[in-house]
Amino acid sequence: MEYRGASVYDQEDFLNNYLKRRGRKDSPNNAIESPIVYELIGDFQTKSILDLGCGDASFGKDLLNQGAAFYTGIEGSEQMVVSAKLNLNGKNGKIHHETMESYSYPANKFEIITSRFAIHYVSDIYLLFQNVHKTLKDNGKFVFSVQHPLTTSSFISKQTGDKRGNWIVDDYFLEGERKEPWIEQTVIKYHRTIENYFKVLTKSGFTVVDLREGTPKREHFSNDEEFARRQRMPVVLAFSCTK
Repeated sequence: MEYRGASVYDQEDFLNNYLKRRGRKDSPNNAIESPIVYELIGDFQTKSILDLGCGDASFGKDLLNQGAAFYTGIEGSEQMVVSAKLNLNGKNGKIHHETMESYSYPANKFEIITSRFAIHYVSDIYLLFQNVHKTLKDNGKFVFSVQHPLTTSSFISKQTGDKRGNWIVDDYFLEGERKEPWIEQTVIKYHRTIENYFKVLTKSGFTVVDLREGTPKREHFSNDEEFARRQRMPVVLAFSCTK
């Protein structure tokens, strides 16, 4: 069966397996993407934050524990929303059970907007980035990560399993829908070039101030083997933009 957007996270077996993978110290989320996102966000103390595709809001919990003023999470998966509300219980935050596409973006509301490994589920990023620009305060910051386009161009190499030994890059400039076999399911994602992300961001009114491709750092890995494997191919693309 094929799943779009957040719907796959409402499948109990998938969600349990996903959380186990994401929780590993050496997962790309923890060893590569997380340090980059925190670095790009910079000072978030006393700031109002909107997180698009917030998942279980563990990120929001950490931000609030470290001094963020208010956290708003947008999440399309019902199961993730339940976990997110538990994580934010008693804290200065709110979760909306909506998708990035359906959320009504208030004008000039947030000082920082984030999205972590979620925008590759969205078909129309121009409309999304316009909405993000509208709801961001002047001089506000938009920081987001997606799967690196070198890994979303083709999923042929995943026929041998989720833990790839080699990566086939093909049809790179043919943008659009891709069907990824992932944790025994098929998930619809959208492949775009780095150039396209940059052009749509600037067309939407943003200034791109930084870009990262997830260069691995040894101190974030528990063993040399996984560190060496992650040096072979970028799995993260992250942008920092201002309004």
